[in-house]
Amino acid sequence: MWDTETGTELLTLAGHQNILYCLAFNNPFGDRIATGSFDKTAKIWDTNNGQCLATLKGHTREIVCLTFDPHATVLATGSMDTTARIWDVETGQAIATLAGHQGEVISLNFSSEGDMIVTGSFDSTAKVWDIRTGQSVNTLDEHTAELSNALFDFTADYIATCSLDKTCKMWDPRKPKSLFTFLGHQDEVLDIAFNSTGTRLVSVSNDRTGRVYNVADNTCVAELKGHTKSVSKCTFNGQNTKILTASEDGTARLWDANTGEELQVLKGHDDEIFSCAFNYEANTIITGSKDNTCIIWRDINDKTF
Repeated sequence: MWDTETGTELLTLAGHQNILYCLAFNNPFGDRIATGSFDKTAKIWDTNNGQCLATLKGHTREIVCLTFDPHATVLATGSMDTTARIWDVETGQAIATLAGHQGEVISLNFSSEGDMIVTGSFDSTAKVWDIRTGQSVNTLDEHTAELSNALFDFTADYIATCSLDKTCKMWDPRKPKSLFTFLGHQDEVLDIAFNSTGTRLVSVSNDRTGRVYNVADNTCVAELKGHTKSVSKCTFNGQNTKILTASEDGTARLWDANTGEELQVLKGHDDEIFSCAFNYEANTIITGSKDNTCIIWRDINDKTF
């Protein structure tokens, strides 16, 4: 853990026996961190003192994704063992095992109420689960290659999926047939993100571009062109005015969410950037890279980083 104002290291969370692959805060509370590892376990930590509060054991292969529910009372983990598991944060006990995929579970996203979760898998499908029963209520199986992400919009009226088959799809969580297929990318689609109101969707691809879609009529309203290599991550700021992307070309880029205009190129890393995020106020960005560093970028003049 680091102080984002000074860059000072605050705590080191040590205890996993293999690669630590994924982590999440229990936002908006911020007093717990969950970590998932190739050692087949997840751990829950106290952010105040770095104490490990629970070690979650049950998966039989590497854990590659995890997320807290919106109430921060349960944690979901996804694994290369083809299952997802739901855990009680307070006790560390397993609540349910979500079994049914035929390939690795590579993404997990709760609905805004926390009563449903969607899982995306390398078996080319996404599944919608009822958290109360632990049962699958729908399988979304029109993609022809591995999924790279699957997520609810804010209202949980829609699910968006993206795939290595070069497409994104929009779904009603209660229906097995997709509502619309977004075409246009020339290579694998690696990530998607809704804006905070669910009115726009952005996708990024191995074809070095991003595309912004209007959810109401499924039209592409902007293309993000400027990266020179694969683009692997994307996110909107909380105000829905900017999009942030991260690329194998070693840069992150800021874009106007409405026009697709490139606003800024964030240069400083020496290798591929594999993660990027805004803070809540959207005046600070953090990027993580294969060069073994994270860089914090601050919007001093509210114009440039």
